[in-house]
Amino acid sequence: MADLFENPMGLCGFEFVEFASPEPNVLEPLFEKMGFTLVAVHRSKDVLLYRQGDINFIVNREPRSHAAYFAAEHGAAACGMAFRVRDAHQAYARALTLGAQPMEMPTSVMELRLPAIKGIGGAPLYLIDRFEDGKSIYDIDFEFLPDVERRPEGFGLKVVDHLTHNVYRGRMDYWAGFYEKLFNFKEIRYFDIKGEYTGLTSRAMTAPDGLIRIPLNEEAKQGGGQIEEYLMQFGGEGIQHIALLSDDLPATIDRLRAAGIPLMTAPKDTYYEMLEERLPGHGEPVAQLQSRGILLDGTTEGGEPRLLLQIFSQTVLGPVFFEFIQRKGDYKDGFGEGNFKALFESLERDQIRRGALAAA
Repeated sequence: MADLFENPMGLCGFEFVEFASPEPNVLEPLFEKMGFTLVAVHRSKDVLLYRQGDINFIVNREPRSHAAYFAAEHGAAACGMAFRVRDAHQAYARALTLGAQPMEMPTSVMELRLPAIKGIGGAPLYLIDRFEDGKSIYDIDFEFLPDVERRPEGFGLKVVDHLTHNVYRGRMDYWAGFYEKLFNFKEIRYFDIKGEYTGLTSRAMTAPDGLIRIPLNEEAKQGGGQIEEYLMQFGGEGIQHIALLSDDLPATIDRLRAAGIPLMTAPKDTYYEMLEERLPGHGEPVAQLQSRGILLDGTTEGGEPRLLLQIFSQTVLGPVFFEFIQRKGDYKDGFGEGNFKALFESLERDQIRRGALAAA
């Protein structure tokens, strides 16, 4: 994927996801249950850095900050994200030339100014070019805690694999155009998903670096579904879920479940009974997947199986949740589309359980 189209912004993956909450002690215990470790604190602000593998979660507790105002409006949520770029000054200037809206983020003395443009739901999208160990934004703006490993293994989660936006009906083209025009993203998948009661459409966008993936979801015409519920509860468009990559998903899920992270229920037994028919020769231990509720997708055509294992958490920050995945056999571009109906119906069952959707 990285060689298929030009990368004018010099993108090279996600750098961090920023979170905020209007209430204290919401984010920190959640991230600790997910295997993250507090590794650093900001030198001049009430901002924390949680890490696991190469995943950076910023907890912004600074009062009267953009993050605080965002959380006051939307509740506990992801209030910003950052892309790695080769040259932040060049990328920022190019984004403004192409019509991006600048966001001025207040800084303190001796603190790096992180260029940012207005992204989904008004959240900042930062452009970061200082990420090498010893020279990163964290080395300059943060103080690492003593006797704490700087890149803890945690529960085996490695990187942010993708980050999904929920948008108002009719706005998918706008946000697809935003990422296409500014960053040269391309649409690699389009889905029209129908559950038993509701539906949605999804457009999967991938950056030219092959590392930043942003699916866009909007509600189907009949309404009343998961996207509409998110938009009402969240109070607008925003980040719906964050997918984190593991090299051993069953082991990761065992640790997440033991720590108390609520996970979505498994689909019907027939799902697992049909795996061999849908993916002949996949080679995965079905009983182990079924006992954990892990879904399987990909292809077994042309030799070595190319597979995606995935499972969602329940909503853990208002309407926001996490996805945990594993990619096998160079399966880079899929999002589990073969599982979408099963996943969608699982989320419908959760809506019914919570009383957010009435069963026919």
